[in-house]
Amino acid sequence: MKKSILLVEDNLDDIELTKRAFRKQNIMNELIIVNDGEQALDYLFGRGQFESQELIYPTVILLDLNLPKISGIEVLRELKSNDTTKTIPIVVLTSSKEENDLVECYELGVNSYIQKPVDFKQFLEATRTIGLYWLLLNQEPPKRQL
Repeated sequence: MKKSILLVEDNLDDIELTKRAFRKQNIMNELIIVNDGEQALDYLFGRGQFESQELIYPTVILLDLNLPKISGIEVLRELKSNDTTKTIPIVVLTSSKEENDLVECYELGVNSYIQKPVDFKQFLEATRTIGLYWLLLNQEPPKRQL
């Protein structure tokens, strides 16, 4: 079964950095990119522009917190409170240094919280670890189609 990654990120530089890091770490899984919280929810619930597409849930979601339209925390809240999406692993990947964000994300059920490293070498290590754990080692529940 194909394992995909949903990247919810609005910063084009961070998107390119993530793509580059995944390539450098030989993570060849499909990378689905949405640019705001509303798009993320539409994708995962098969609404709006994704309504007619047959989509499979991603293996892991990489979620930024500072998003336009709907914040990453609101996306997390909605996904973890919904029976059909609550088991999808969500890794918050954010530049936020706010302790309140960290606490709230864990209270809402985030699986991991990673502060974006500024240094590319650190970012490479973070993506390698994410890929190794969430795409290779972690046992996930059976996939459901949207």
